[in-house]
Order: sequence, then structure tokens, then C-alpha cells
Amino acid sequence: MPLYPFLFHPNLHTVVWGGHRLQTYKGLQPTDEPIGESWEVSAVPSSVSIISNGSFAGRDIISVISEYPEAILGKAVNEKYHGQLPLLVKFIDAEKDLSIQVHPNDEMAQREHGKMGKSEMWYVIKADEGSHLYAGFKQEITPEEYQQRIADGTIIDVLADHQVKAGDVFYLPAGRIHAICGGILLAEVQQSSDVTYRIYDYNRPGMDGKPRQLHTELAAKALDYHVEENYRTEYVDNTNKAIQIIDSPYFDVRVMEISKPFHRDLRKYDSFIISMCIEGDCKICIRSTGDEILLRQGNSTLIPAAIADYDVIPLHDTTRLLDAFIDNHDTGMAKITHFLHFSKQ
Repeated sequence: MPLYPFLFHPNLHTVVWGGHRLQTYKGLQPTDEPIGESWEVSAVPSSVSIISNGSFAGRDIISVISEYPEAILGKAVNEKYHGQLPLLVKFIDAEKDLSIQVHPNDEMAQREHGKMGKSEMWYVIKADEGSHLYAGFKQEITPEEYQQRIADGTIIDVLADHQVKAGDVFYLPAGRIHAICGGILLAEVQQSSDVTYRIYDYNRPGMDGKPRQLHTELAAKALDYHVEENYRTEYVDNTNKAIQIIDSPYFDVRVMEISKPFHRDLRKYDSFIISMCIEGDCKICIRSTGDEILLRQGNSTLIPAAIADYDVIPLHDTTRLLDAFIDNHDTGMAKITHFLHFSKQ
């Protein structure tokens, strides 16, 4: 059966810190529920994406990948990840502060949970005036001091606090302490994992009225106490170019703001492409098949590796997209650029 770009049914998650912007942002009917996350493309078993368009409509992405693993994922990705989609992408609306948390690396996640680790990145879409987030420690502390600060509720005092605005980017390797705070709408690209260790949650109840579980001992094993000079990823925006903002061992992310038709031939990466529409609407036209989809703001598509040669046509003055994929083409020095805080076009 011919492949095409997949669109997905809404996959919204109600959480205690969620807000009410995601439905409007995605063009959905608003509700009174505090929606904090939209899992745009997910193969996490607890919340799998369901295809909404074309001949595979109504099928879950895991089952479709199992039939066409190499054509969808790419040969290299299929071999490395054993037929599994290795990324999960979300839109997140934080009306209130998220918990202070950390994620384990692959080794610890496999040992403790039989799952993949969780490195991730954030791209800020909107930020209310004065909004901020936490990423990393601002001063070195010892594991003993960590335990003391958890006990006396002062862990926030040693976190790096960042004022944010639209377009800001943060890379969060496994082990880095972090929290999104209230007033921020962002896109998140991460390894395909749902393992989170809550460290501090402001003593608030969850949706069920009961205190949310903390994981302070596991977090102590996962934490990286190293202090970075700069936790924000710096890049230079440029219209009608694909700007690389993250090049990590787990995913490559590029942002582009386009005002005219834009050709994307990404077949050399031997990877699926997940394209998140951050602003504006566009059409994506596959060159080899002529298939065309309408990608609206706040929605995402997965383009199979075998057909990752396409044109993006903005339908308004400009369209902004965030593309995520596995870079199997460049395995050299580019893979450490996220530590050096520079980007390339």
C-alpha cells in the first residue's frame, strides 16, 4: 500500500498544571478541563497516536510501522531501534508550574523500568510577560546537599532560573534537573519514553485530590550535578532557511519560517520526519507520489522516510515549522554541537 504523510487524531492529556490554550491553538473546541499536553506523534504504549487521514485512518501508528518498518522509519532507524519509533513530540501548555523533575538516561531507564531514557528539547512558542523556567543547577551541590534541600524544601534555590520569550530553545539531556513554569506554551521533542522522576511538587494534590507521587531516591541516582555556563541554545533565525537548533545523539531538530514554497529533500538522513506546525497553515506535497496534506497550526505530521522529498507551501504570509528526525547522515563532530551551543544552517 502506498505511503503518505500521516496526520493524527487529537491526543490530549488533562493534568493539574494544564491550561486552556491548546484547544484554541490546535483549532479544537475549548473545554473546561485543564489540558496540559497534546501528544502529537506517540508510540508510547500508554497513549498511542491514531492516524486520521488516508487509507490507514483509524489505525494506530505502532501497527502501521510494524507492517512497513523500513519504509516508514528508515533502514538505519529501523535497525538501531528494532522497529520502534524512537521519538515522542508534544505541545505543552503550562498554566501553572510543573514539578521539579529529572529523567534517567538509557542505561538507568532500561535497568529500572525496561524502557528508553529521556533526553528532550523545548522550543518556546508563547510566553506571558515575566514567564520563566528552570533548567540545570546554578551552583554545584553534592548528593548530600540535594537530600537536605529536598527535606527542607529549598531545592529551587539552587536551580538556574531562565526568563523566556518566543523562539527560545533549551536542550535537556537525561540527568538535567528542570521544570516548565506557568504562562508558557512550547513544543517538546523527546526520546520515546514516559519515565519522569518528580523531585518537588509544591505539596499540591493531583487531579484525584491526592498528593502526587515523588521519586526523590530514583532522582538522586539520575541527576547530573554538573553546572553549565549557558543552558540556553543559541541560534540565528533566518527566513526561508532550515536552521539547525538541536543536533544531539538522539534527534536532530530544525526550525524554519517560510514565506514562499520551500523544497525539503531529507532522504539522505534515512529517517522519518516529524513536522510540527508552530504558526500558520501550509500544504505538504510529496514529489514522488503527488500526495498532498493540509497541515494546520498546532498540528503535526509524520512523513515516512521513503517519501521524505517534498514541498512545503505556506498558506498565509509566513508559516513556522519545527522538524525532528534521526540524523543518520552526519555522525561526526556535529553530534556534540549541543554541548558547544552553536548551530549550523
